[in-house]
Amino acid sequence: MQQYDLVIIGSGPGGYVCALRAAQLGMKTAIIEKMDTLGGTCLNVGCIPSKALLDSSEHFYQAKKSFAEHGIEISEPKVNLAQMIARKASVVKQTCDGVQYLMDKNKIEVIHGFGSFISDTKVAVTAADGSKTELEAKNIVIATGSKAGNLPFIQIDEERIITSTEALELKEVPKHLVIIGGGVIGLELGSVYARLGAEVSVVEYADRIISMMDSAMSKELTKSLKKIGVKFYLSHAVNKVERKGNVVSVTAKDSKGNEVVVSGDYCLVSVGRIPFTDKLGLENAGLETDERGRIPVNHSLQTAKAHIYAIGDVVKGAMLAHKAEEEGVLVAEIMAGQKPHIDYNLIPNVVYTWPEVAGVGKTEEELKTAGVKYKVGQFPIRALGRARASMDIEGLVKILADEKTDEVLGVHIISARAADMIAEAVVAMEFRASAEDIARISHAHPTYMEAVKEAALDATAKRPLHI
Repeated sequence: MQQYDLVIIGSGPGGYVCALRAAQLGMKTAIIEKMDTLGGTCLNVGCIPSKALLDSSEHFYQAKKSFAEHGIEISEPKVNLAQMIARKASVVKQTCDGVQYLMDKNKIEVIHGFGSFISDTKVAVTAADGSKTELEAKNIVIATGSKAGNLPFIQIDEERIITSTEALELKEVPKHLVIIGGGVIGLELGSVYARLGAEVSVVEYADRIISMMDSAMSKELTKSLKKIGVKFYLSHAVNKVERKGNVVSVTAKDSKGNEVVVSGDYCLVSVGRIPFTDKLGLENAGLETDERGRIPVNHSLQTAKAHIYAIGDVVKGAMLAHKAEEEGVLVAEIMAGQKPHIDYNLIPNVVYTWPEVAGVGKTEEELKTAGVKYKVGQFPIRALGRARASMDIEGLVKILADEKTDEVLGVHIISARAADMIAEAVVAMEFRASAEDIARISHAHPTYMEAVKEAALDATAKRPLHI
């Protein structure tokens, strides 16, 4: 039986980053992955492939919409979906190969197969051919991620009634894509196919989309997506999904109890994700899960067995790749005797539509619920010279600051490049900056980041310069 300082089950962002940090700290490390390639859901069928299609579809949409105004004359562009999918696959391969390179470089042993517990110190790996390998480790990290959720009455056939995995591999642009769920994944994939010419309808139980983010972001993104043809059925509770031939009908009740039927040729079920913790043999290690399938951990991400850790989507908190990465580093450093720390309030959240949406810290709704007195500063993106030059004028920056101390409590952005812009807010809030601190920092002109400075000016003294 092979022995290690650390064995990690799962090679997604949390798992492979944990392995890298552990190797840097001198630990003999092995990582187990049930798929043929490394990177988990994020790299293979999640973050990376979806962003590849988002970029391709946005290029196509801009070619149709704005090239002429830029003085670029082309014949009518056509969608070659097969090439878009092929490019996406190439991006995925390069990224997964890059993770394998890092494993080799850091002398981390990669073992392909399904990992499950024999005991609290031993793990069995069952390969595709049925052969088994047993590993023993001083420490074990569970980093198995999550899988697409579903509603109990929906039968996903992976042909017309699909999850995000199948939506990344379609052979045709849908005529009408019906999406159940107005969260991040549904809206990102919905915007891909809306740009490519599909009719897209979003059926959402809540009264707004991206309900986990600030309501101002929900409102602005709804307006933006409507401009590219997306239809919304908000406050609609889905109770039936039926397929007849190539037609899928989604039946829901609106807030008044009226029955509404939305039919299309494809239905994307995007109702969240659930932790992948079944069949891991947790009971053999003396571990249990909560009612949602998550593994309980303490502040150091230790399970009921102190030498077994759990990170990422299998524990409480936002299901975000970068959150999992931070947790992977944290547990590796704890094993090495260091004292790392994560401020979960400062993990940014991003929606990669166009414009993008990003937020960090508290939303206005959360501050109201907590009874915190606050100030609001806002600045419209359309007031920026760079935005007008780029023809990406939708959106705004919103800063929430403590009414008395002026400390920044939350920053929310909907804009082109918001995913990159939010980093300044995270840094500022890590150092407990005030809105005035941000307002007094020089921001290059012309850039989108000027909107952050202007929103800070508005929050701290109601004196933005350019509106």
